[in-house]
Amino acid sequence: MLTIAGCAVKSDVKVIKLGHALDVNHSVHKAMVFLAEKVDEKSNGKMRIDIYPNGQLGSERELLELLQIGSIGMTKASAAVLESFMPSMAVVNLPYVFHSKDHYRKVLGGEIGQELLTSGEEFWMRGMCFYDAGSRSFYSKDKPIMKPEDLQGLKVRVQSSASAIQMVRLLGGSATPIPFGELYTALQQGVVDAAENNPPSLYLTRHYEVCRYYSLNEHTFVPDVMLVSTHTWDDLNDEQKKWLSEASFESAVHQRTLWEESEKEALDAMIADGVHVEYPDKGPFIEKVRPMLDAFANTEYRKKLLERIEAVDESSQTEN
Repeated sequence: MLTIAGCAVKSDVKVIKLGHALDVNHSVHKAMVFLAEKVDEKSNGKMRIDIYPNGQLGSERELLELLQIGSIGMTKASAAVLESFMPSMAVVNLPYVFHSKDHYRKVLGGEIGQELLTSGEEFWMRGMCFYDAGSRSFYSKDKPIMKPEDLQGLKVRVQSSASAIQMVRLLGGSATPIPFGELYTALQQGVVDAAENNPPSLYLTRHYEVCRYYSLNEHTFVPDVMLVSTHTWDDLNDEQKKWLSEASFESAVHQRTLWEESEKEALDAMIADGVHVEYPDKGPFIEKVRPMLDAFANTEYRKKLLERIEAVDESSQTEN
């Protein structure tokens, strides 16, 4: 059910090709399947999304480039990778910019999130919704990361993201960008000593077989973003845009439930396997990376953006 030919069977069916690099067991892939089903349902079969998972059409960065030239219609990207294509997304990658999961969801589900989603139109991509990717924390081979000093001398795998590289350097580690698909071997062979990610990613990739310490310092809440090429979006009529927008929103709500389940399942399974899950004091980590937030606020717009994020009431009901 995952892949169908990229062209329409009937001339009156609008087909959008969606490529991504995730495994089919990932909650975000399942949300995309849900999105495709909703589009089919809302359009009465007049619009279809064909999904190409597992990097069949390229890596995340390659898919973003294909999106920009209109070779594919939609893709999913981590905000960490996306900041190189949509500079405004850099704000959500800042460590500890969000106080909690509720704060993160409230910010992205409100006015600020909508502004960020549409900020990429000048770069030929439009955000449709945010998918929850939880919080990212450090996992390591030889010792738990309980304080920033524990990162001294460690080679830490990071995404190809300026924000991630700077964060690890400020915390005292040696930031080492490595493609995610190569990380298991890199950890096994000692190319890197540690990495950072959310619980389902650590579990589904079986990195926990090599890294037996998981320290939940929750330095970032980096979302995934569902994107449509502006070439594709501009080619849709108002009714088709409505179908796609509604289905995207509904898939984000659905994915949040799937994410919560997958996080709990991953942590429970790793603890049962003997992984040491630790809860370090976040205070020392927050202090070490504070210069990143200060440096980000180098324009009036960016300063105001951080102030607006800070002012969001995390106790109020989350919109999305």
